[in-house]
Amino acid sequence: MNIFWRELKYSRKSMIWWCVGILFMVVSGMSKYGAMKSSGQSVNEIFAAMPKSLQAIFGLSSLDLSTAMGFYGMLFSYLVLMATIHSVMLGANMIAKEERDKTSEFLMVKPVSRTKIITSKLAASIVLLVIFNLVTYAFSVAMVMHYYSAADTSEIGKLMAGLFLLQLLFLAIGMAIAAVTKSPKRAASLATGILLVTYILSIVIELNDRLDALKYITPFKYFEAKNLIENSGFDGVFVALSVVIIAAGIFLTYVSYQKRDLKI
Repeated sequence: MNIFWRELKYSRKSMIWWCVGILFMVVSGMSKYGAMKSSGQSVNEIFAAMPKSLQAIFGLSSLDLSTAMGFYGMLFSYLVLMATIHSVMLGANMIAKEERDKTSEFLMVKPVSRTKIITSKLAASIVLLVIFNLVTYAFSVAMVMHYYSAADTSEIGKLMAGLFLLQLLFLAIGMAIAAVTKSPKRAASLATGILLVTYILSIVIELNDRLDALKYITPFKYFEAKNLIENSGFDGVFVALSVVIIAAGIFLTYVSYQKRDLKI
């Protein structure tokens, strides 16, 4: 069987569950907005009363939470975390699972090069990311327009574009870590650990303005909703950094996998 289709078939069940998770996250999140709005309470005042540390964790920033789009902007930070966890685990498992599941022999007896193996796995991973992104976009548009039919869906489109770059970035990191590390069982855990450290760092930066210079080393500060929706949009520096990290991760994956002694 073609490696590309084999990977898609292997991942179809987990992809369905991730899509169900997206649906639950978007519907439950926006339902809270509907409940607050119908109660007549000021959403901005409710969240403004929270300690600054909680505001940073919730990703409130300067968004106008009284609008459906502003509230979705807050929810977007959780969708980013969910999407990047999926991406980094997908990338790590695409490489590591052959040794972990003792299926390396299946690939090595095929008349294909290691370069083609990685290319097929990378292509399948990107297709899965596109599906994740499109499903997220569809659910997001449906729920935002449910509460405000005149919402500008192009703003959600910008958020999804930023999300896709983050998905590719963490996919590349996950694949690179799995290709470099000698323990396939630890690859996903190590990749997820790096993701969580950068996520926590983004919260710390939000709490302390003096650490603002560190925003360049945490991808979670690259495409924030407050910038994509209300401010200047995409920052060229962050886009360039994302492209460099993606390219470096993919290059490292190809080079390391070529030299790797696979355990059969």
